[in-house]
Amino acid sequence: MRIAIMGAGAVGCYYGALLARAGHVVTLIGRPSLVEAVRQRGLLLDSERFTGAVALEASDDPAAVAGAELVLFCVKSGDTEMAGAQIAPWLDSDAHVLSLQNGVDNAARLAQVLGRDVIPVAVYVATEMVGPGHVRHHGRGDLIMGPSPNGTALAAVLDQAGIPTRVSDTVMAALWAKLTINCAYNALSALSGQAYGTLVQSEGVSEVMRDAFDECLAVAASQDVALPESLWQDTLNIARNMAAQRSSTAQDLARGRTSEIDHLNGAVVRLGQAAGIATPVNRTLWCLVKLAEQRAAPA
Repeated sequence: MRIAIMGAGAVGCYYGALLARAGHVVTLIGRPSLVEAVRQRGLLLDSERFTGAVALEASDDPAAVAGAELVLFCVKSGDTEMAGAQIAPWLDSDAHVLSLQNGVDNAARLAQVLGRDVIPVAVYVATEMVGPGHVRHHGRGDLIMGPSPNGTALAAVLDQAGIPTRVSDTVMAALWAKLTINCAYNALSALSGQAYGTLVQSEGVSEVMRDAFDECLAVAASQDVALPESLWQDTLNIARNMAAQRSSTAQDLARGRTSEIDHLNGAVVRLGQAAGIATPVNRTLWCLVKLAEQRAAPA
């Protein structure tokens, strides 16, 4: 297949590399520094299964989605509308668009901009960019994809590339579960600069995480989303299974970039306010990260 990765950061580069190694024609669409590095020596991938350079195409022009049969939309949640408008004129009429983004409303927001269906996908992968055109995989990589007329065939394409993919009509519950875990970890990891394993050992942290978690449960219930009873234990397991990992919010702050906090804890605050549910812990975490962003932003 011809596949375009719109927003080729750590997540997009990792999946793009696997798809290219499986024989698909992949184009990464990202920052000029990424494009230059990939054109010079390919995309460098560090993973347990493979370490080396992967040959694929790269562009900083959104028009590069033209001709793609499958588009993995991986931009930051705050850029959804802008990036959607950039690719809209170039999308083929029969292209399949998958939203591989944090948060619970990106697929709906993107669909509104594009005027077409967008498939929501819950992403479970730990990756980071360690340099221009250099992605490191820390763990997992599976996807839960919302149903669509061609969902089974698309899942098979991803599976065959080493990306375990399951089609589920409960994808919104999966997205909410991931949002809840992110709300428990991301801001605290970013504000402390600590990896998950170290973070949870600090006094009071697990209690703050649980308070944020409980607020998420209440807001999810107001949206008619039922989360699994095992979710708190799943949340704690992250600190054991990904002990050395820092949150994407922490990585953004370290690079002086705007994070996705508005679409993580901030989303819980907005939806809670609309439903009449108090979310003081999520509001505090959201506010503190916004202040940290101002401090970290380049002059």
